[in-house]
Amino acid sequence: MPEKEGSSCAGLNEPRLVARKFLARPQPEGVGAVVRRSIGRFELRYFDPFLVLDEFSVTAPAGFPDHPHRGFETVTYMLQGAVKHEDFEGRTGTIGPGDLQWMTAGRGIVHSEMPAAQGTQKGLQLWINLSSKYKMIEPSYQEVSNKDITEATKDGIKVRVIAGEALGTKSAIYTRTPTMYLDFTLELGAHLRQPIPGPWNAFVYVLEGEGIFGRSKSSPHHLLLLGPGDGLEAWNKSSKLLRFILVGGEPLCEPSVQFGPFVMNTQEEIDQTVDDFKNYTNGFEKARHWRSESGVTLGF
Repeated sequence: MPEKEGSSCAGLNEPRLVARKFLARPQPEGVGAVVRRSIGRFELRYFDPFLVLDEFSVTAPAGFPDHPHRGFETVTYMLQGAVKHEDFEGRTGTIGPGDLQWMTAGRGIVHSEMPAAQGTQKGLQLWINLSSKYKMIEPSYQEVSNKDITEATKDGIKVRVIAGEALGTKSAIYTRTPTMYLDFTLELGAHLRQPIPGPWNAFVYVLEGEGIFGRSKSSPHHLLLLGPGDGLEAWNKSSKLLRFILVGGEPLCEPSVQFGPFVMNTQEEIDQTVDDFKNYTNGFEKARHWRSESGVTLGF
């Protein structure tokens, strides 16, 4: 049967329905910053392999000054404005509007993320857990500028492929934890059918407009956890553009213990990580004498 006008992607045998829905409300974070946290909150501590999803808003002098990480990856995707990134290896850079930074903290990183432009800076930060075999690898970065992010359009649908594949287009990002991260914009009347690997956990986070996902209607700042199935069906039946991210990942199915910015497999490993950080050892040696331009260190 031919595809109907206004639809995209092949048919799905078992479209995923919305299993749970959360409104991400504003809360303070960092120093004077505001986040809408949808994963990593008390109702949803962990959605394997995803640890945190924040929609952040920050205006100077607020920000996210010097703080550590170990055992996972952070994915920063700017929606508006820019943030300056510095770390204890001497790396510096600016993540501008539409830019992506995929940071593998591995065995340890200390860094800062502070406003780099006037006005309010907005973006998304996703924390992705790493399997035990990758938790102590050397830190690394994958950075993609706005103009170099892969995009595709079809039948009133535009997608920016942060990770994974959509509309026949693949991202160059390497994901140690197999992950898809897709930024969709649907015009009025557009109908999306996006495959998702069956065993993966997946969610939608709505950025703009109103849409129908499976059988559920949703609006901005809502997180939709998707149930089992082989893909997502979404429609824009409103009078405005619909923009949302679809994120999916292969569950690690490993024990996970989190203490603030440290995520390991056991409490003993967390205790060792805290000792390493406090004593500037085992990956945190350069933290002893490093301070970012902000000169502020976050507690945890």
